[in-house]
Amino acid sequence: MRHTADIVIVGGGCMGCSLAWHLAQRGVTNVVLVEREAQLATGSTGKNAGGVRHQFSHPANIRLSIESIAMMADFEARVGTPIDFHRDGYLFLVSKTANVATFLRNIALQQEMGVGVQWLSPREAAAIAPGIDLEGVRGAAWCAADGVADPNGVTMGFAKGAQARGVEIVRETEVTGIRLDHHRIAEVQTSRGNISTPVVVNAAGPWAKAIGRYCGVDVPVEPERRHIFIATPERGGSWDAPEWEGRMPRSKVLVIDFESTFYFHREGPGLLFGMGDPDETPGFDITVRWDFLPKVTEVAVRRLPAMAEAAVSHAWAGLYEMTPDHNPIIGPSSDVQGFYTIAGFSGHGFQHAPAAGRILADVMTGRDPKFDLSPFAHDRFTAAARSGELNVV
Repeated sequence: MRHTADIVIVGGGCMGCSLAWHLAQRGVTNVVLVEREAQLATGSTGKNAGGVRHQFSHPANIRLSIESIAMMADFEARVGTPIDFHRDGYLFLVSKTANVATFLRNIALQQEMGVGVQWLSPREAAAIAPGIDLEGVRGAAWCAADGVADPNGVTMGFAKGAQARGVEIVRETEVTGIRLDHHRIAEVQTSRGNISTPVVVNAAGPWAKAIGRYCGVDVPVEPERRHIFIATPERGGSWDAPEWEGRMPRSKVLVIDFESTFYFHREGPGLLFGMGDPDETPGFDITVRWDFLPKVTEVAVRRLPAMAEAAVSHAWAGLYEMTPDHNPIIGPSSDVQGFYTIAGFSGHGFQHAPAAGRILADVMTGRDPKFDLSPFAHDRFTAAARSGELNVV
């Protein structure tokens, strides 16, 4: 491990690796990326559902999506690594009148920004996702350019590209402290020795608050457990079998029941699904709560009746990295010189990693990122309340 670096990145998930790649593309290669686990992308990156969408309520997040999804579509040509990427669309089912009005406003904003999103009737939604029960649904927001990508493939593509240009990636190494010199970053202390550096980037996801504490910076990110389940037909086999024709989507369209937050998409022969738990409290516990599954399946069977004949084959839990306004923190600290954060994406980090890494790399190398970062500023929480992201799933 190098003991002197121009930049130390803390965290080897999609954000840290995207930033490392973009820095390397700009000729900044005396960089050490420190990952606590034995493998990259084993934290929140490796435990998410892989959805990528343009359908956000905040214009800054829509811009991140436009850039990030375009890069994923051209990932092999630009980064050099093929990824599993399916553009089968996102379908938001909306039932409450107040939410219909909100979605129509969001659609107008998205269309104004060049996103091909539409408002569909329940009948049109049923044609896109066969098998869903649309009782009570007033309409659906649909974007065919949305889809599902492979988080591990994207992260490893960025990591390999960064390493090829000279970035050092150190695994099984824990950051244990950060030393300052008159409010400036001076050194990162790790379980394998210290690294002298003037710049630290906090890309630690749900653990971003702890990294901030090492240098006296408040990073308002809280971990929140989310579950993902995989279901297969109870009698065995695949949902692609002829008996399920018309009762289960064949594509990887990602369907979200907005009011309940229940979502699903096809994953190989099975079905990946999940739902937010309104009773979940902040914490780092990622034990699967099997007592939560009945609450999910109650909604699942109502929206996708074929789930009444499903069996859960396996499940896991991961952590969202939540900020108070559900927007990320991207940029420098105003309190400690040389301390940057790229964290707090509140469940939409993977899909925004390509653009977020590019933007922060531009900021750090003195380039104009051509992006208004004020909605993501580190110190925004001490100022007057700002509007945040509403479409958190």
